[in-house]
Amino acid sequence: MRQPSRPFLKSIATVSLSGTLPEKLEAATAIGFDGVEIFESDLLTFDGSPADVRRIAEGLGLAITIFQPFRDFEAMPDPIRARNMDRAERKFDVMQALGTDLVLVCSNIHPAAMDDPLRAAADLAEMAERAHRRGLRVGYEALAWGRHVNRWRQAWDIVQRADHPALGLIVDSFHTLSLEDDFAGLADLPGEKIFFVQLADAPKLSMDVLSWSRHFRNFPGQGQLPVTPFLKAVLDSGYSGPLSLEIFNDEFRAAPARLTALDGLRSLIHAEAEAGYGPGLPEPPVCHGVEFLEFAVDAAEHDKLAALLGTLGFRHAGRHRSKAVDLYRQGGVNLVLNSEQDSAASEHFQMHGASVCAMAFKVDDAQRAMARAEALRCLSWRERVGEGERRIPALRAPDGTLIYLVEDGADGSSIWEDDFHLLPEDGGTAGESFTGIDHVAQALPFGRMDSFVLFYRSVFGFLPDTLWELPDPYGLIRSRALVSPNATATAGVRLPLNISESRRTATGRFVSATAGAGVHHVAFATTDAERLLEERLAAGAPFLAIPANYYDDLAVKHPLDDDTLAALKQRELLYDRDGQGDAGGEFLHAYTDSFEDRFFFEVVERRGGYRQFGAVNAPVRMAVQAQLREDRWPARYLD
Repeated sequence: MRQPSRPFLKSIATVSLSGTLPEKLEAATAIGFDGVEIFESDLLTFDGSPADVRRIAEGLGLAITIFQPFRDFEAMPDPIRARNMDRAERKFDVMQALGTDLVLVCSNIHPAAMDDPLRAAADLAEMAERAHRRGLRVGYEALAWGRHVNRWRQAWDIVQRADHPALGLIVDSFHTLSLEDDFAGLADLPGEKIFFVQLADAPKLSMDVLSWSRHFRNFPGQGQLPVTPFLKAVLDSGYSGPLSLEIFNDEFRAAPARLTALDGLRSLIHAEAEAGYGPGLPEPPVCHGVEFLEFAVDAAEHDKLAALLGTLGFRHAGRHRSKAVDLYRQGGVNLVLNSEQDSAASEHFQMHGASVCAMAFKVDDAQRAMARAEALRCLSWRERVGEGERRIPALRAPDGTLIYLVEDGADGSSIWEDDFHLLPEDGGTAGESFTGIDHVAQALPFGRMDSFVLFYRSVFGFLPDTLWELPDPYGLIRSRALVSPNATATAGVRLPLNISESRRTATGRFVSATAGAGVHHVAFATTDAERLLEERLAAGAPFLAIPANYYDDLAVKHPLDDDTLAALKQRELLYDRDGQGDAGGEFLHAYTDSFEDRFFFEVVERRGGYRQFGAVNAPVRMAVQAQLREDRWPARYLD
């Protein structure tokens, strides 16, 4: 296996980005791409000449890696064949004006195309010879929906038959993987005959491959196709050209070009490293759990939130040495309320109101984690610190939320001893039974799920869970969790991500009310949900009252005895179970009402091997919360 001393050049197709052609070129260079594929439709709608495009690209330091596509060329009847050669010559004129030496010819989909590999090879050989005379090259790609050629081996057979130095193979991960074609043989090809590599991922969908390709591709690491093994096979051949992205996605083409370009470059850096090539990346951090959550508040919201936390058993445990920041603690959970002026939290509060502005992951090596994040083009953050206080490395998530990376000090000390005046425990710990933060759910603007999946997957090595569709009284919510590989009932990090097209669903309202993405709810783990709920309900904690019909249905779904059902009902606990025998487990959980119609809390108990999040009960929770909201705000004020 060849290990290059430098990373591969990175390229992106202009069709992958939103905006005008100059805007797309500017976004690509601003993010750090080395080159772009000029897609024909972008050139056709550009108010300028191909030479103008070349000047813009050169001024930005961008290479034009390829011009594409050239369609319906090979194996056509004679009268059309002659016209196709003329078309090719005109395409070469454009290429030379653009300053690129490579054109992509995709396999023919025309009804008149003949099923004749020899004729296809002869046509491509002549095109390649004409290109060669101009110092140009031709790349041939098998479209997944090609009329007679739709597999890479068929395209390679034709390239071999043509046997021309200016003709090579172009491979696209989507065209191969969407057909579940065997890609292992790509490693055995001569690398110099692979002229170009295009990468795209996609969710697994049951639909025709053309529609799937045109609307649902996404970046490597965002979908469910084995893009990394495909890329490794290609690179094992000795291929040394650019790695390029060709993404057709309705949401991407509507998103800001720079945001999309950043995700694209991050996906290529990650895919290259995962395939075992390029300079590599530091290993992902081992995330042991969520060390703390930080809430942005002002003085009034601080007092309201502190009162709510008191009903859940939290106590005021410390005050920051130099800032208006308070620590509230219950068992193994640390929550920080930040009302410091002229801080990142203050800016977050002005934009989003009372909300989670930062998460802290407890990691094995914070510096290694930051080095990986920065290599993946993440922005770091440096907070002002006082004398003797610890500087905690931090980076920004795609929505701007800070993620702190916390590890114990060299002497075993924690950040709490270093940065806070800790208050003595007052002995009121009877209700302190939270063992940690089980999961932190985030609500995202519609169309941003893929960006967050890529971020947590590439930077932290989290694994994406099954996509769930949850019925809200006012629409549909899609939910997908990212989970650290080491997650257990008492360790690791779990981050459910939720999106909704409807602005009236719980997720849609949250995004609208808080001006963007953010933490929707926080789940605290316990080993005894029944006892905890009994104590907290008595203390006035605002847990949701679950309809009696839910428990009647529960008795039908699961083999629970009457006493168990009665205990669940008395404590407003929801129930779920998964798996079979030792592989499965049970899940008890309860939700609070929302705080200021923004976020809410959950208490969860995992028994046995339960690995999910009680998604089957989410519709009940959303219906109850919607009713409470209508009680506070009549329906006519909710739209």
